[in-house]
Amino acid sequence: MTHLDRREVLTALASGAAACCVARLVRAEDEARGASLAVGSTAGLSSTPARWWKSAGELRVQCELCPNQCRVADRERGTCGVRENRGGKYVTLVYGRPCALHVDPIEKKPFHHVLPGKTALSLAAPGCNLQCKFCQNWEISQVRPEQVQMSAESPRQIVRLAKQQGTPAIACTYGEPVVWAEYMYDIAAASQREGIRTLMVSNGFIEPQPMKDLATVLGAVKIDLKAYSDDFYQKQCSGQLKPVLATLRLLAKRRVWFEIVTLVIPGLNDSEAQTRALAKFVRVELGPDVPLHFTRFHPTYRLTNVPDTPVATLTRARNVARAEGLHFVYVGNVAAHPGNNTYCPGCNKIVIRRVGIAMVKNLLVNGKCPNCQRAIPGIWT
Repeated sequence: MTHLDRREVLTALASGAAACCVARLVRAEDEARGASLAVGSTAGLSSTPARWWKSAGELRVQCELCPNQCRVADRERGTCGVRENRGGKYVTLVYGRPCALHVDPIEKKPFHHVLPGKTALSLAAPGCNLQCKFCQNWEISQVRPEQVQMSAESPRQIVRLAKQQGTPAIACTYGEPVVWAEYMYDIAAASQREGIRTLMVSNGFIEPQPMKDLATVLGAVKIDLKAYSDDFYQKQCSGQLKPVLATLRLLAKRRVWFEIVTLVIPGLNDSEAQTRALAKFVRVELGPDVPLHFTRFHPTYRLTNVPDTPVATLTRARNVARAEGLHFVYVGNVAAHPGNNTYCPGCNKIVIRRVGIAMVKNLLVNGKCPNCQRAIPGIWT
């Protein structure tokens, strides 16, 4: 690494540290507003009318938000734990109730083709419609809303805070924003009017109609494709693969910018055959320019008996996907790996250099490779 390279790296790392400082500032401002809600009480829960449901008779409701298709009796909740039937009317308990609010580098989401080097105001509300044994944010996603600290923040307040912090994007992330889709939709609609992009970081386990509605206001989407295996989805996530693939096809058809992340877990979804099948699906049905990230697994939650993913496994997955014809294949959770960088598919020159999630240098000129002038797909401004 040259002296210039070291200086660039230090600059990128300093930018990341600044983002952390802003995150602390956001939390301090939250405390100053006195918006914190008591843990263990249902008094602070929202009772905002939910969308995407229908009456099922006898005070029951049929949720139509995700493929779980929960049929919910009066005073009961859906699988996600954050949507409740109250006298035959469905409500969302977490509308305007974030439990996490930080400023992060956009690359942390990860997005590698969306506003590189910029930051996003990132928020989460509790709940999830899957039960992944390897969930990295299970303290948020696998609990009831009354079990975590939340604050009261309307969509307009979230957008105002993003403007105050100077972030060009708002990321609905950490947990699963599908289960608080009403909140995400209204944030995205409000941010769109202010020239700020709202990003959805999701498992993609959602029904077509709500995804179509969200696609009209979202700025970009990142989908966690857990594995190219329905058996994996059933055993490790209590879910299904087919609806996630349908979401990806819908995003491609609607021309919403999206990126895909697969957490590679040793012995469970790391076979070369599965990687090749996944890459072929992306190339044939979504397009070779869709970015695919292979991310390193670390033992967590209910999957602590599985070791860290060997870096060699991730390198192999990247090589297999590139050989299958994908243009942008990344390696995540491994700092200083060549797979952190963005390469021009025309001349193979580095056009965006990264160390982990820190962008070191963006060489693109008007979204094009400076060497061969090939346009690199993404959202650059």
